[in-house]
Amino acid sequence: MTRIALHVRAVVFALLAGLPVLLGLAGCDRDSRDSKASGPNPARELVFYSWEEDLPPSLLTAFTAETGARVVYRTYRSTEEGVAGIRSGQVCDVAVIENPFIPDLAAEGLLAELDHRNIPNLVHLAEDFRELLFDPGNRYSVTFNWGLTGLVVRDDLAQGRVTRWADLWDERFAGRIQVWDLQRTLVGIALKSLGHSANSENPAELEAALARLVQLKARARTSGYAPDLAEQALADGRTALLYGYSQDLLRGRQRGLQVSFVLPAEGSIQWTDNFVVPAASPNKHLAERFIDFMLRPENSARIVNEQHYPTANTAATPFIRPEILNDPVLFPPVREMRRAEVLMPLSPEGRRLHAQLWRRYLAAPALSAKP
Repeated sequence: MTRIALHVRAVVFALLAGLPVLLGLAGCDRDSRDSKASGPNPARELVFYSWEEDLPPSLLTAFTAETGARVVYRTYRSTEEGVAGIRSGQVCDVAVIENPFIPDLAAEGLLAELDHRNIPNLVHLAEDFRELLFDPGNRYSVTFNWGLTGLVVRDDLAQGRVTRWADLWDERFAGRIQVWDLQRTLVGIALKSLGHSANSENPAELEAALARLVQLKARARTSGYAPDLAEQALADGRTALLYGYSQDLLRGRQRGLQVSFVLPAEGSIQWTDNFVVPAASPNKHLAERFIDFMLRPENSARIVNEQHYPTANTAATPFIRPEILNDPVLFPPVREMRRAEVLMPLSPEGRRLHAQLWRRYLAAPALSAKP
């Protein structure tokens, strides 16, 4: 079991038990609101770069009301696309990036080192989330939210039970699968379906995973991920199975669809998103204020209540709606957390092998390029 998995599990225990770690909660509002000075030349605009619908619009409006800075929301449909944007020099002030990509971006000098004096609400994260292996001391990143990747099933179209990642290759779903081209996640799913680690760097295991992915791509519709695409895929009547997230399930339920969320028997894949400030940001102080604003317990809870992903901010617990806090899809049982695997940074050779695999996957024929 990885140290990160243990850290996340500690937060899950605290949230499920309703035992918030109230680290300086009494001083939260005073500390964060006293940090309103924006330097000699306050910025009038902040560029936020993340997944579509990652933050409630109401929070962005509230940040603008408090700071006077308009938030420009730019989106990507895979973390790899977001990382490529940062590497290409795309200017943004705060980006959301998954764990495995942070060490390389930091080593390349593409991330700004954070000044924790401007992020006093950092104390509300569970202690272990401030000492993760990929970024000790949170020098470059602040954990935003996390969750488990699973299978989203249209129960009325599935024609039988779904229990494993391997069901993506079941003949009954041929032509009725939606696949998101998220490199580390999709390669990880193929590896786990074969009984291997999602972080494998073994050439033979990766070759076997590629063969699986090529087979899957010929039977599935593929695209980058966005919540609206996931909802469309579930609702269109042609898709019976896709891999996805708790938000996808809840959006499907809101549409009145017969859907379920399966954490596969081979073990789920855990993701963690983090706020970072690209080194090219012209508004580093404002970016740190933005992160601090989102870490206020009541704001972190609003994100959970509206976006339906768990938070690493344990002080947010009292503000999370009970029906959400007690939903096992959003806050999985301990047994599922024990079986989940965290995506970890790869070695230089591992990155080369995974990149080579991915190029070959992208070149393979697909059922369709669009959902």
